[in-house]
Amino acid sequence: MAPPSPPDQTTGRVATAVLSCPDASVSTSDKLTVLKTRKDFLRAARARRQGTPSMMVQARQRAEGGGSGIRVGFTCSKKVGNAVARNRAKRRLREAARAILPVQGKPGWDYVLIGRADATAQRPFEALKNDLATALCKLHDTAT
Repeated sequence: MAPPSPPDQTTGRVATAVLSCPDASVSTSDKLTVLKTRKDFLRAARARRQGTPSMMVQARQRAEGGGSGIRVGFTCSKKVGNAVARNRAKRRLREAARAILPVQGKPGWDYVLIGRADATAQRPFEALKNDLATALCKLHDTAT
């Protein structure tokens, strides 16, 4: 994740955080923008969703004027555990998203990855990535 930039002097807003993909096979122009506002999470919650053993994936196609990149958000409820457990689960979700979304995600879509109690933190990382890839395939198959 890029270091935070100072707020814009005219609007007082901080720039959106951007996740870069460390995978060498993906071009450096493919970047994941992180969802930050509650309304973006709520919009994704009203859209398609696909459950897997390790996470719930919500996906929505943005309107034409909503931008072209892939945006992603991460969340874990208190059912996952204390703050340490939730942060660990979100770190694993972030890494899986960095590896899978630039390849299988679609530009112009928002994705929210929701961690599951015990499963997100305990599942082997390759299985976590496979779960995300499977969910994306199912979500996009129903989209067309």
